[in-house]
Amino acid sequence: MKKSLKQINFTKTTLLFIGTALFMATSCTKEEDTVEELSGTEVISATELQYSDETEMISEEVTAIAEDVYASDEISFISKVPHRSDFLPDCVTITTVITDTTKEKTIDFGEGCELPNGNVLSGIINLSYAKDMEAATKSLVLSLENFTFNEVAIEGSADILRERSNENENPQSTANASFAATWPDGDTASFEGTRTREWIEGYGSGFWGDNVFLITGKRTYVGREGNIFIKEVITPLRREMACRFIVSGVLEITRNENTASLDFGDGTCDAVGILTQPDGTEKEIFLRRFKKK
Repeated sequence: MKKSLKQINFTKTTLLFIGTALFMATSCTKEEDTVEELSGTEVISATELQYSDETEMISEEVTAIAEDVYASDEISFISKVPHRSDFLPDCVTITTVITDTTKEKTIDFGEGCELPNGNVLSGIINLSYAKDMEAATKSLVLSLENFTFNEVAIEGSADILRERSNENENPQSTANASFAATWPDGDTASFEGTRTREWIEGYGSGFWGDNVFLITGKRTYVGREGNIFIKEVITPLRREMACRFIVSGVLEITRNENTASLDFGDGTCDAVGILTQPDGTEKEIFLRRFKKK
């Protein structure tokens, strides 16, 4: 009988030890999944790069919407025929108030409106510019009101210098923007700086899918942990509106005087980029950009 009791006590102790070990292993694994430690040669983690790329997409998309709405006015003036792009669906309400000197546009996405590229927006983009459409350059002022982008709450504004024709005879917009983003789980990030978008294909076609832009510029990104990254375009980024991702170009990312580069590829529409750290180490990165569930 005593021998049997000893066996039972030993089994309980063993189970307690195994359970404790499993709990510790699970805790360690969970922590490893949620916290990414940078090595001495790394500038940015893959996860932070995904968040950073999403903030870039938000800025690009908001600017593109403002430019698309303004371009409809510009094209209508040039062609003398009313023009409307098909990029904004019927669930978007555009209201125009004309003063003595300006046009004030309210671009209202309501409680949620899905764009042709799958992104879902809610809230309002306010856009203001001089009503004189003969000017070769125009200043546009953009602000956001109760605005979300794929459930990410966005605050901020942008001043946009619009050129009807640059040195390449293409429309071009240079935006000085400052935005702050809050994800549904409470993560936050901010980004500000200057970005120039040259509209190289699709202007005036009325079809959003053939619009192509070349993007240059320099911005400051403050990540979720408060780290500051300087992001500068070295080779123009090619954005084809029919694709969710940047298809080519090179972006340099600097943190604490160390610089990495992100190469977006050869023009293929995919989620892959090559991140090169300061020591020359290369890693294939998959950019999330709000993949559909």
